[in-house]
Amino acid sequence: MNETFYDFTAENIQGKKISMEIFRGKTVLVVNTASKCGLTPQYEGLEQLYKKYFQKDFVILGFPCNQFGNQEPGDEKSISETCSINYGVTFPIFSKIEVNGENTHPVFKFLKSKLSGFLGSKIKWNFTKFLIDANGKPIKRFAPTVRPEKIDLYLEKLFL
Repeated sequence: MNETFYDFTAENIQGKKISMEIFRGKTVLVVNTASKCGLTPQYEGLEQLYKKYFQKDFVILGFPCNQFGNQEPGDEKSISETCSINYGVTFPIFSKIEVNGENTHPVFKFLKSKLSGFLGSKIKWNFTKFLIDANGKPIKRFAPTVRPEKIDLYLEKLFL
């Protein structure tokens, strides 16, 4: 198994392979997202967090997933349009992945192995969030219902 977050790659929404290495030195919030979920409005709050802390080397990485109630049925183009048109998302969005089961994306295998949640390491719903410190160490897992505003309180302390 890979040693750090920076050892992984993922395909962005445009289909380009991105190394997590480019985020070295940044605080990263990884989120499994969905466009047709009751929690989808969190995109707005996430974008506000991104804009607020961007200058402090903070980045959010969105990973669309269709494993929960078929709430991300679209292709990359429709996902991208939903994010940018409906929610003004400017943080990086990746291609659709799986976060549980045999085809779990390596980034999520790594994060779940480092920070298990209420149901063990399994992700129970869209908008589960993992915070990774500037050294690539996963430090906090937030449940899907934890709103970005609550994460802001945590980030404020982190960036003091």
